[in-house]
Amino acid sequence: MTSTSPTHPGQSLQELFRLDAKVAVVTGAGSGLGAGIAAALAESGADVVLAGRRPEPLDQVAATIRAMGGRALPVPTDVTDPDSCTALVDAAIAEFGHVDILVNNAGVSAIAPATRELPDEFRGVVDVNLNGTYWMAQACGRVMQPGSAIVNVASMLGLIKSALPQAAYSSSKAAVVALTRDLSNQWSGRKGIRVNAIAPGFVETDMISELNDETRELVMRDCSLGRMGTQREIDAAVVFLASAAASYVTGSTLAVDGGTSGH
Repeated sequence: MTSTSPTHPGQSLQELFRLDAKVAVVTGAGSGLGAGIAAALAESGADVVLAGRRPEPLDQVAATIRAMGGRALPVPTDVTDPDSCTALVDAAIAEFGHVDILVNNAGVSAIAPATRELPDEFRGVVDVNLNGTYWMAQACGRVMQPGSAIVNVASMLGLIKSALPQAAYSSSKAAVVALTRDLSNQWSGRKGIRVNAIAPGFVETDMISELNDETRELVMRDCSLGRMGTQREIDAAVVFLASAAASYVTGSTLAVDGGTSGH
């Protein structure tokens, strides 16, 4: 068993949340939550490797991070392809020398009645959300050193029922929660790699902004705070779990959903 080093007694609370000298890989980093998370990790001091299928959005996010004074490496990646995940890690090490943080954010959604959802549609969601999370964790886990951290982005719909017909999405995100527990059990003690997940609720993104009022009211019905979440609220949860501030947290799924999963 590998014993991970606890936080140093001399560190201030602010220092515990810093990610200086860390290298973070973020999947699905070309837009939405992933782009925001990547920028937040850079803001906290990390060098960031940006993964996504399309190079142009990755280049734009990289430019934003560099304008902040950070370092970013865009690497077009298909998380459903294990070889592509390995190539990403090789590129990260060639550029920065190591990988300390992985944020498995890449994901797709689908809304379809279970009796009409096509096999390829269901498989496509599971392939990205579950298999892609596993392949990236596997590739990073092979090179990560003790003290590293993985943060999987699950969903509150992996914890509670959905108001909409989303069998593929909900089941894949529930599987990510279970995968998080298993990888933590395998790696936290033996390899010193903490593995946690966040389960976001509905967050104000471009996709959510397109929902009509009726649908927004439906999905907000059980939210204790009565509002959508924000990008910064997701950023803060990820930075916490990736940092030394969470050095005694592993195998957990943190719901960031305004209390919805508490109903």
